Amino acid sequence: MRNADPMYIRTLLSRYADVQLRFSERPTQELQWQLDDVTYTLCATTGTRTVRDALMAADHVLERAAALRSGDESPAA
Repeated sequence: MRNADPMYIRTLLSRYADVQLRFSERPTQELQWQLDDVTYTLCATTGTRTVRDALMAADHVLERAAALRSGDESPAA
């Protein structure tokens, strides 16, 4: 996986959740395009091919960032 910036990952996850919720409430072509775009970006950023894998990778990035902030893990890990 690429070394993704945790803040950027948080932004992508927030955008993904927002668009997915709006699409589930009222599916439109515009929201489908937005969902496809954020899904592609999330996959590209995490170096994955599916949204499921991208979400798991994003969780890993955020967990690692939290561990680094709390001093539980060395930066080289």
